[in-house]
Formats: sequence, C-alpha cells, structure tokens
Amino acid sequence: MNVVNNGCISMTDYWRVLELSTYNAAMNMAIDEAIANSIALGTSPPTIRFYTWSPSAVSIGYFQSMRDEVDVDYCMQHNIDIVRRRTGGGAVYHDTRGELTYSIIAPQHMFSRDIIHSYREICGCIVDGLRELGMNAEFKPINDIAVNGRKVSGNAQSRRNGVLQQHGTILYDLDVETMFRCLKVSDEKIRDKMISSVKERVTSVKQQSNARFDELYKAIQESFCKGKRWGYGELTEDEVMSARELSKGKYSSSSWNFSR
Repeated sequence: MNVVNNGCISMTDYWRVLELSTYNAAMNMAIDEAIANSIALGTSPPTIRFYTWSPSAVSIGYFQSMRDEVDVDYCMQHNIDIVRRRTGGGAVYHDTRGELTYSIIAPQHMFSRDIIHSYREICGCIVDGLRELGMNAEFKPINDIAVNGRKVSGNAQSRRNGVLQQHGTILYDLDVETMFRCLKVSDEKIRDKMISSVKERVTSVKQQSNARFDELYKAIQESFCKGKRWGYGELTEDEVMSARELSKGKYSSSSWNFSR
C-alpha cells in the first residue's frame, strides 16, 4: 500500500487503482458499470481506473440517438466500435493510439453535491498532471480541461445508487478527419468547416509538449493518487463476471445502443 499526502480530492478512504488496460468499447463501459454496482453494494472500494480502446470507438451520451449522431455504416466498414455510455454528454471518438481514458468511481458522499464543484475536484487531478508535464492547463466549467485555451480533455459524470462515476478522455494525439468520418455529417463543405473549427478549438498533449504516452499516463496516475491512501488492485471475480454479462447482454446489444 502507498500512502501519500496532500493533493486533489484529499480523502481518508482507501482507493483501489486499476492500472492501464485495453478493451473494446462494450467491455470498457461494462467494467465501469460493474465497478459502480459493486461499490453500491459495499463490496468494492473507491476505484480509479485507466484504460484505452481497441479497436477505436465512438461513444455517445446516454440521451443521444445513435442513428442521428454516428455514421454507423462507416464505423462497421472500418472496424470502429460504437457504444452508448451511461453518462451524458456528446459523441466522442476514442482513437486507440491517441487517447488516455480514466474512470473515478466512488460513493457520492465523498464529493461535493454541487456538480460543477465535483467536476472541478476531479478534473483538478488532470490539470495538475498536465502541469507537471509543463503544460499551461486549466479547468473550464462545466467539464472541460484546456491547455493554452484549447480543449484537451472532456469529462462526463453520473450519479446512481449513491455512487458517483466520472470518466473522461485526455487527448494524446488528434485525428479530427477520422472523427468526422465517424460522426454523421453528410455535407462535405460543412464537414470541412467543422474540422477546421475543431482544429482551432481542440489540442493534444503531442501538440503541447514532448511527453510520451507513458509519461502522460504516469503523470496523470500520480496526480490522481496524490493525497490518497491507495494501492494497485484487480477486478474482483464478481466484477469480472458482471462485466462480461453487461458487455454481452447490454453494451453489445442493439436494444441498448439504439434505444433512442
């Protein structure tokens, strides 16, 4: 067990840290839900998880329509996963080589009841990690992080059964062209304008620093763990079984992904 002092979200509770892993879209979302369910039952500790996506994927927010937001045919033809999240927000392209994703899942009483304040608490860890790498990072309410005024991280949150789950992306590299092929934008001129707009508003770690991906991961993990009692852990057997069931029965199903 590692014990450290001071930092963002300073807690007295013990935290389980799940090291960087790679899964497909359905399993990534299923693992997050399985952990949240276990924490709600009191059988798992507060958890910080890091992951990437393989193959690349598009996730949509809980309230969105897959058919309205995503070019499903293009994604299927190019082996790009599609999945609906439990959290809100917009459609996100998760490049298998260009993104670090985190989840923080814990009893919601450990965080502020104010939504923006809780985002600030959690996103503050990412801000601190990026600053350790020399980047001019800042929290941008409601739920973004910017470097030199350009978005580098988007985050989404849900609160169910007394558990807060927040997950988010940190862009290591940026493939805007592929992102807009996956999203449903039929007019080529509009697509070109949107690509230009995103390139002006969004940035990546590679554009802002010389940090390697492993250095980014190390900095973000250390920042999340700072000020907490924590240790590396694994998914429990129950969480693994639950995640497999959720992946197959829910997050891979048309009834869930195309429910709106």
